[in-house]
Amino acid sequence: MSSSWERGAAAPPGVLPAPCASKVELRLSCRHLLDRDPLTKSDPSVVLLLQSQGQWVQVDRTEVVRSSLHPVFSKVFTLDYYFEEAQKLRFEVYDTHGPSNLGCQDDDFLGGMECTLGQIVAQKKMTRALLLKFGRNAGKSTITVIAEDISGNNGYVELSFRAQKLDDKDLFSKSDPFLELYRVNDDQSEQLVYRTEVVKNNLSPAWEPFKVTLSSLCSGQETRPLKAQWDCVNAKYKQKKRHYKNSGVVILADLKFYRVYSFLDYIMGGCQIHFTVAIDFTASNGDPRNSCSLHYINPFQPNEYLQALVAVGEICQDYDSDKRFSALGFGARIPPKYEVSHDFAINFNPEDDECEGIQGVVEAYQNCLPRVQLYGPTNVAPIISKVARMAAAEEHTGEASQYYILLVLTDGVVTDMADTREAIVRASHLPMSIIIVGVGNADFTDMQTLDGDDGVLRSPRGEPALRDIVQFVPFRELKSASPAALAKCVLAEVPRQVVEYYSHKELPPRGISTHTHEACPQRLGQLGVQPVSVSSTWRSLRHPIFQSPPVPTWTHL
Repeated sequence: MSSSWERGAAAPPGVLPAPCASKVELRLSCRHLLDRDPLTKSDPSVVLLLQSQGQWVQVDRTEVVRSSLHPVFSKVFTLDYYFEEAQKLRFEVYDTHGPSNLGCQDDDFLGGMECTLGQIVAQKKMTRALLLKFGRNAGKSTITVIAEDISGNNGYVELSFRAQKLDDKDLFSKSDPFLELYRVNDDQSEQLVYRTEVVKNNLSPAWEPFKVTLSSLCSGQETRPLKAQWDCVNAKYKQKKRHYKNSGVVILADLKFYRVYSFLDYIMGGCQIHFTVAIDFTASNGDPRNSCSLHYINPFQPNEYLQALVAVGEICQDYDSDKRFSALGFGARIPPKYEVSHDFAINFNPEDDECEGIQGVVEAYQNCLPRVQLYGPTNVAPIISKVARMAAAEEHTGEASQYYILLVLTDGVVTDMADTREAIVRASHLPMSIIIVGVGNADFTDMQTLDGDDGVLRSPRGEPALRDIVQFVPFRELKSASPAALAKCVLAEVPRQVVEYYSHKELPPRGISTHTHEACPQRLGQLGVQPVSVSSTWRSLRHPIFQSPPVPTWTHL
């Protein structure tokens, strides 16, 4: 195994990207709670509810803090976090009169707060006002929620072993040694972690470096003992030879520890998601005044463009602090000269194409329809290139601070396929992902070529994309699904794409020092990894080979 991974190569066994689902801890405190007790102060506790299929379901509750209007709760809520889901939470604060672990009807409601887990994660520390029924403020009462990623174990080690002067066990040739590495479990049983390759006919072998996750190596517990085992002993030598010391020496020649950063690490480090939507205004959509048109505005049922826009946008908006989104159109004749444009602001403000929130994008889209003439062709390369220029400017900052998502909504196969492929390949080098949703019943077979799931996308010149940054989804396959299911499908690949980009650029999350990092091995594949320096004790570790146990046990990892 080589010491570095080439792009597209399989990861070493057991070494996988940090999962997109992460564990998050939420810690709570309140200030200036209402005092409902006539003789003493309130005895507050907080109930956490999660929305599931439109219903609020209680997940957990804190302990009761006696006689306090400014409680800090020791109880920690632990939740699974998914970027592609809108995980709606509700925190309800009560003045508790019954048992501390159970609510009762006599508890007084002191206020509540609703938000998404994504909003908490993006801010890391969020303070909101508590509201009573009908949206009334609960005085000056506030609740503060602090998020912490506890996924842990997102790392791996690269180990390099060699040996010197091993015993010769073969009659007509030299020994063929190999090495086995075990971890010692809590019950003292042993579990094989790695077996090296066999080095033929060599008494001083140098085994190939290998990588193994901290989870596999020691369950993320740095003090867990390890055991190295080899089949190279000579029982007779120690009995017969007076000055016998050992049957050779095994040396841990090198050890490198790599931190594998997750998507959540980058988000909690302050990385913002810049969301842009591009809408197809070509004539193939049909006259918007006709109920058969894909752009028809039905007051009772949003069209497919709006359904996809809202489903994806409502997830992304949690990760953009200013909640302003670029909204572009292509394929229409636009005022005042009614010339065809493949890159225009649907709010008709070329100096500022951003809209206030997802609702602002929806309103701009609805106001745009009667003012443009649907035309063609379906050229998307200009808009991809425009967003890529913004992403390129961000790249020069050298920080993991802004990542761009372009949502393209179209009713047909793009006309400028060659230019689009070229634009995507260039964009694959930038902090950018492209989501294409095909609306209507057109044949989208050719669009699948833009999605790199079936092979590496190449430009017309043959240049391969650095990363797979395109996700194509035909809306009709999810038409009967809920908006949440649509968003989950469309956004599922984004966390991996974010981590891949910052991994390739060797950029850690903001706020993490890189001064102690060693030189990063070339091209680390799909993991967001950064190497961390290790002690000289590990680098020079040597241990003689004895006839039988005790075997070397290391507790420094």
